[in-house]
Amino acid sequence: MPRYYEDKPAGGACAGVKEDLGTCLLQSDCVLQEGKSPRQCLKEGNCKALKYSFFECKRSMLDARSRFRGRKGY
Repeated sequence: MPRYYEDKPAGGACAGVKEDLGTCLLQSDCVLQEGKSPRQCLKEGNCKALKYSFFECKRSMLDARSRFRGRKGY
């Protein structure tokens, strides 16, 4: 579940999405019950929505149109 911050966390434009993705992976059954690493669970397809949001946020940093629209993410 995404968290909305009054103060943006330090660390850049996509820090909020990155933190939520890490939390999602660490709380997933793949890590807790199966004992796999978060990287393995991410490759297997856990937390797909946050992974896509993080990708879109990083891509919007490179997109020249984002100067007018603003960065995606929170």
